[in-house]
Amino acid sequence: MDTRLGEYLRARRELLRPEDVGLPDQGRRRVPGLRREELALLAGISSDYYLRLEQGRDQNPSEQVLEAIARALQLDSEATAYLHDLARPVARRRPARKAEKVGEGIRRLVMSWTDTPAFVQGRLQDVLVANPMATALSPTYREGVNLLREAFLNPSVRAMHRRDWDKTITSVVAGLRALVGPDVDDPALAELVGDLSVRSEEFRRLWARHDVGRRTSGKSYLIHPIVGELDLWYEKLGVSGTQQLLVVFHAESGSPSAQALNLLRSL
Repeated sequence: MDTRLGEYLRARRELLRPEDVGLPDQGRRRVPGLRREELALLAGISSDYYLRLEQGRDQNPSEQVLEAIARALQLDSEATAYLHDLARPVARRRPARKAEKVGEGIRRLVMSWTDTPAFVQGRLQDVLVANPMATALSPTYREGVNLLREAFLNPSVRAMHRRDWDKTITSVVAGLRALVGPDVDDPALAELVGDLSVRSEEFRRLWARHDVGRRTSGKSYLIHPIVGELDLWYEKLGVSGTQQLLVVFHAESGSPSAQALNLLRSL
């Protein structure tokens, strides 16, 4: 019995409170979040049918039902697409997955940027190629490093972020789910998630939330052991034909952070 859809529905339901969806709070609850019958009411389906979905006894909901549930769960477009993917049957036989490689053109592009930190990460957030500026910005950004393991198991990564760490770490986990999609049975993913679940309570909690989403741009507030504080914009660009992301950091022209990057390059 495939319970991936049910696990996702249950996790998202338990994150909602009655007041979030305009329902009266009827006092103490034995478990967090909305009750199944409340979610079913919001979605306009029977409680029994919704229960079958969560328990994995009905794995062929219609598009209309999925859309209604997505609205009831207040899912954004990316999470709604993920919900639809989970509801589709998947092939039992899995083709052997080849080792990820960066195209030569992308590799040359990354290495040609001598004043801009840039690297490429794979579907499981392994660094596949990084230029010297990226490695100078953080030793984490070097070929062969898994960014997820570093984020949860290396205290120096947390120490490098001056603020917004909780938001950053949450987005890292949500980004992993977005990249792998419904293919949560991938042996390599299972090994990574299993190891981190054993070694990090924080990862275990965030993975159980089933957040799905990619932050394609934003700002990182860092502190470097040599050049000090850095406020850097980042862009995450999809590499065509792959599940890879090209990550580029840049500073506002003429800002102290731009000057700090210039110093870092000279060193």
